[in-house]
Amino acid sequence: MQRKENPNVSVIMNCLNCEKYVKEAIDSVYAQTFTDWEIIFWDNASTDRSGEIAQSYDNRLRYFRGEKTVPLGAARNMALRQAKGEFIAFLDSDDLWLPEKLRKQLPLFERDSDIGLVFSDAIYFSDKGKRFQLYGNKKPPSGKIFPDLLKRYFLCLGTVVLKKDALIKIEEWFDERFTVAEEADIFMRISYKWNCDYADEPLVMYRMHENNLTSLMSDRLPKESELILEKLLRLNANIISKYKHEIDVMKANIQYGYAMEDFKLNRRKMVRKRLTPYLIIKKKLWIPYFVSFLPFSFYKFLLLHFSRSVRIL
Repeated sequence: MQRKENPNVSVIMNCLNCEKYVKEAIDSVYAQTFTDWEIIFWDNASTDRSGEIAQSYDNRLRYFRGEKTVPLGAARNMALRQAKGEFIAFLDSDDLWLPEKLRKQLPLFERDSDIGLVFSDAIYFSDKGKRFQLYGNKKPPSGKIFPDLLKRYFLCLGTVVLKKDALIKIEEWFDERFTVAEEADIFMRISYKWNCDYADEPLVMYRMHENNLTSLMSDRLPKESELILEKLLRLNANIISKYKHEIDVMKANIQYGYAMEDFKLNRRKMVRKRLTPYLIIKKKLWIPYFVSFLPFSFYKFLLLHFSRSVRIL
């Protein structure tokens, strides 16, 4: 099948040395029952066979290669500038789409002209056999989800489809300073201005492995979350009065992130100092507060074995 000059959906794929999984990811787009799409494949100066694999497909995959490796936010922006579709979707090179993803999500934009973002449930899995559903029976909110995202960010990049007009109408795309929170930043800003809808079924397979950037650089998440909040308050003066409670919860989550880094370094008094101002705002923080009197290894054990019931963020 030949690529249309102006396809309906541009699929943004960013890759840096992703030869292990990239063919499976690309094949999951080619397996879509909705076929009016293009792939914008941005190779972030890979040194493995990723580019060779990507270029083996037909012209519905448009291959681009950066001259040097840049932060992921910058690479995503470079890919977005090449997109010709009315809608924008994202697929990281180690994840997979289920065949009905685009066909199930695109009609939701027709419900309301103010819908700028549609997301879905996802199945998280690992090559070692671990598997769980992102939302499962706990259905996420839809509509004006901005205050909910302030309290806890819950979107999975690969599930998101954007109306391109929603991108055009925000001042900045992906913040190129960020390494692990670039998607949270842009989707939160879009959700402030647009309604969001939800396809109530898993349409994406998110692969968990030790090389996920979020896992490798988790220590950067609190600082980047803090920068997101500063940016939101700067861009929208009425947010602080309209969403005071939600902002307080976000601040509590940020301090929890910093506290966990302190906990890992055995700075247990600092853990309690960070958490104390937020214990009333977020009562679940009492768990790490009390456990901080014990070694971090015990709290890590709790998270690994009881994560579904003691989840903090």
